Amino acid sequence: MRFDRVRLLFKDDFEKFKNVKILLLGVGGVGSFCLDCLYRSGVQDITVVDFDRYDITNQNRQIGSENIGEVKVEVLKKLYPGINAIKAKIDEEWVDSFDFSKYDLVLDAIDDIKAKIAIAKKVYPKLISSTGSARKCDPTKIEVASIWKTYGDPFAKKIRYELKKAGFKGDYQAIFSPEEPLCKEKGSFVGVTGSFGLTLCSYAIKRVLKS
Repeated sequence: MRFDRVRLLFKDDFEKFKNVKILLLGVGGVGSFCLDCLYRSGVQDITVVDFDRYDITNQNRQIGSENIGEVKVEVLKKLYPGINAIKAKIDEEWVDSFDFSKYDLVLDAIDDIKAKIAIAKKVYPKLISSTGSARKCDPTKIEVASIWKTYGDPFAKKIRYELKKAGFKGDYQAIFSPEEPLCKEKGSFVGVTGSFGLTLCSYAIKRVLKS
């Protein structure tokens, strides 16, 4: 059977994967691997949101990126039958108007700082967020902590600064890496970006198991 190996690991708790509703924001280098992990683990109700199309520069790190020029969520809906796909640009306006109430977990794999802050303010009790996965090459440096306890990551530092400036008093888990950036440009290595996505999935699964 398809999920026999997953059932062997999680036993009766596997049934929880059938009922949880997960919203995944962004399906790029981090999000696409998170989606793959959730889907292969037996999570049945997954909604992905992204507006972008695949570009040739995505092919070093994104699942589905062989389909250059095609809309990411439409390609992924074919690769992962049964998922729900929303083509939308995730910005502050979208976050403000979108109904998050039907979802048990919100997984943030986007890069836009303003949108990330808006998401945190609106849904932080059920949020797990990815910070900076670019410019790094060592997946063993990846950590998970309260957003306030992240360190050594310039992107996470900027998020903390903006949260403080916005008067945010909440808390949520963040995936980050204190590894020193290897370049100034947005160079990326799938060994790290993919591992961020897998870690995001892993911590989502842990939350489901505790529910």
